Parts: sequence; structure tokens; C-alpha cells
Amino acid sequence: MKTVWQWWYKLVAGLYASLCFYTSLPLPYLPHLDFQFVSRFAPFVGLLIGLILSTTDSLLGLLNVSNITKNAIIVVIWLGITGGLHLDGAMDTADGLAVTNPERRLEVMADSATGAFGAMVAIAILLLKTVSLSEISEYRGFILMAVCGWSRWGQVWAIWRYPYLKPTGKGAFHKQAIDSAWWLLPGFLVLIVMSMMNYLLNPSSQIISFVTLILGIAIAFITGAWFNYKLQGHTGDTYGAVVEWTETLMLCGLTTLT
Repeated sequence: MKTVWQWWYKLVAGLYASLCFYTSLPLPYLPHLDFQFVSRFAPFVGLLIGLILSTTDSLLGLLNVSNITKNAIIVVIWLGITGGLHLDGAMDTADGLAVTNPERRLEVMADSATGAFGAMVAIAILLLKTVSLSEISEYRGFILMAVCGWSRWGQVWAIWRYPYLKPTGKGAFHKQAIDSAWWLLPGFLVLIVMSMMNYLLNPSSQIISFVTLILGIAIAFITGAWFNYKLQGHTGDTYGAVVEWTETLMLCGLTTLT
């Protein structure tokens, strides 16, 4: 009994620490939180973020907020929940990749100043998310949860699969935490079950459930692989870029079904 209680306590404490790390939600501070393994819970944090966005989307719909305005609000809240953590990584990655000298890319990415390419990427991501959401009219709650979940599963995949480029850094402890492919399994299974449940509860959603599943897996793999190809590894910034671009590309892809 004591062992079971300890296991549940570690599970809940780990998820709570992950929420504190990856979001800006006003959560009460708890002493002795261990942030070493927060990346293991990233897909579940994504699902909770998606649930908040889905609930907000429904409330705005009840208030009869216009479509464009509603989707802009959703994207702004989306950005606010994460505190711009992942978008900042996407911006820094863009600035680094814009440098023609590969040896200077990590140096540029570490610079806190935002360059022109970083600003352009931020605008592109926010614009594409807003416009894509405006084209999606059905199963929005499921889609928001799936997009947020698969993007963070893609982050976990990139952490495990590819080398970390710095001996130290803000993402180094993530690499140490994802020391086995088994850590990919919990989020993967939950996301598959979510697609299955969406189909079972809404038989007419067969196509969207299947396509979301395939897109999530494919784009999560592709984004991580692409950044690895460009940089020969990953950093904390590219982990954030994987999240942002997986979310964005999934939403763009799902507009083809509407």
C-alpha cells in the first residue's frame, strides 16, 4: 500500500512540476518540487493546455464571438499559457539557422536579442495558427488537444532520438531525463486512445480522428528530424521549435479536411 501511494505521489508531483515548468498558469508554489524529469510529462501537459483552449473556445462560441476574433483570442491565450517559452525557442532557432556559418549558429541562438528572422518566424507561426483555426469548424476541442499533445510528444521524441549539442544548457537535463525509449510510450498510447475515443463517441469523425493521428506522428517525426539535419543535433531552443512547428503544421494540414 505504501509503495502504491509513493508511486502515485511521484506521478502527481511530476505532472505538477511539469505544469509549473512548461506553463505560466498561476499555480501555488510547492516546496521541494523536482524539475529534473518534467520532460517525461510534456505530452500530458500538452493535453491539459489543449483542454483549457477547448473550454475557452466553447465559452467564446456561447458568447457568439465572431470567428476571426475568437481564433485570435485562442492563439493569444495559447501563447499566454506557455509564457512564450516554445515560441521563443522557435525564434532563436530561426535566427541561428539564418546564419550561413554553421559554427556560429549555436552562438547566435544563445543570444537573447531577437533578430529579423526570429521576428518573422514568430509572426508566421501566430498568423498561420490563427488562420488555420479559422478554417476548422468541426471537432475543434479534439483537434486542439491532439495538436498540443502530439507537438510535445514530438519534443520528447527529439530529446531521446537526437544528440544534445551543448555540454550544459537549459535543455541538458531533459536529455538526461529521457534516457530510454520507454518514456515515449505513455504519451504515445494516451494520444492514440484519445483518437480512438473521439471516433467511438463521434462515429462521423472517423476521417478526422485517423488523419489527426497520422499527421501527429508524421509531423512530430519530421520536425525533429529536420532540425537535427540542419544542426546535427538539438538544443533547448530547437525543442521549443519542434513544439511550435508541429502545432502549426498540424493545424495547416487539418484545414484540408474542412
